[in-house]
Amino acid sequence: MGVIAWLVLGLLAGAIAKAVLPGRDPGGCLGTTAIGIAGAFLGGWLSAELFDRPVQRAFFDLATWGSAIAGALVLLIAYRLLFGRTRG
Repeated sequence: MGVIAWLVLGLLAGAIAKAVLPGRDPGGCLGTTAIGIAGAFLGGWLSAELFDRPVQRAFFDLATWGSAIAGALVLLIAYRLLFGRTRG
């Protein structure tokens, strides 16, 4: 159940992060989803390590979800800054 919980958390947190940061991304929908999931995994992992809230024990915990969404947002912003189109 642990891997499935991570995937579900990553998918939902990535979708929430994309909804918070609307607009076109350089990698399209699939690339943006992958970046969002990776950020959610990063945030979820940090939540498990720093707050002692692993997904297996506390899937519906607010701290886990908040850190997963924050991780997805950070990676989406970094992705846009690094690979976004230049204007000019």
